[in-house]
Amino acid sequence: MTTTTTAAVRHAIEVLREELVRLHAELTRNELVIWTAGNVSARVPDADLMVIKPSGVSYDELSAEMMVVTDLQGRLVHGEHQPSSDTAAHAYVYRHLPEVGGVVHTHSTYATAWCARREPIPCVLTMVADEFGGDVPVGPFALIGDDSIGRGIVETLRHSRSRAVLMGGHGPFTIGATPRDAVKAAVLLEDVARTVHIAQQLGVTPRLAPAAIDSLYDRYQNVYGQKGNAVP
Repeated sequence: MTTTTTAAVRHAIEVLREELVRLHAELTRNELVIWTAGNVSARVPDADLMVIKPSGVSYDELSAEMMVVTDLQGRLVHGEHQPSSDTAAHAYVYRHLPEVGGVVHTHSTYATAWCARREPIPCVLTMVADEFGGDVPVGPFALIGDDSIGRGIVETLRHSRSRAVLMGGHGPFTIGATPRDAVKAAVLLEDVARTVHIAQQLGVTPRLAPAAIDSLYDRYQNVYGQKGNAVP
C-alpha cells in the first residue's frame, strides 16, 4: 500500500483480511468448496480497493497476511501472492454495483448442478422467496480470466432481486452488503438448490404466488431478526 493510504483504510484492510480468513473457513465448514476452488472478497470502505483470496492456496493454509489487496480494476496493490483467478469478475461487480460489499464464488454441488443444467432454481419454497426474492436466475457462460463473468453477473442481477446468480456451465456467485451477507447467501443457496432438486424427483413443485413471494421477501428483509430497536 502506498504512503498516501490513510490509517483508517489500512486498518479497514487488516480487519477485512482477518474476517476473510474466518469466512473462507465457513465455506469449507458448510462443504461449499473443495481443494482451492472458490473465493470470498470484500470491498474496502471509502477506498477503490478490495481484498480477495490468493490464487491456488489451500483453505487450511490461508492466513490474514496472505489475503491480497487489489484496486477495482483487479490490479495488485498489496500482497505477496497472486490474486484469485476470479478477481476481474469480483472487481467488475464492485465497480457497477456500489451497494455490494462482498462477493462469494463457490462450486457447491447442488447449486453447480443447476448451473450445469442452465436452469433457474424456481421459487417453490418460502426460503427461496425470503433470501432471493423469486427464482434464482441463470447467467451466461463466460470464460475465466477477464471481466466477462463479472459482466454476466451484473447484467443478470440488475433484473432480479436475487443475491445469487447461477453462471451457466460454471458455478454460483452470491453478493451481499457485507462479505458475511454474501457467504450466508451462498450457504442458503446450496440448501435450497439441494431441497428443490430432491423435491422435483418426487413430483411437481408448484411455484409460490407472486403476491406471496413479495410478502415473504419484504418480511424477511425488513422485519425478520434483530434490527437494533428491541424494547429493553
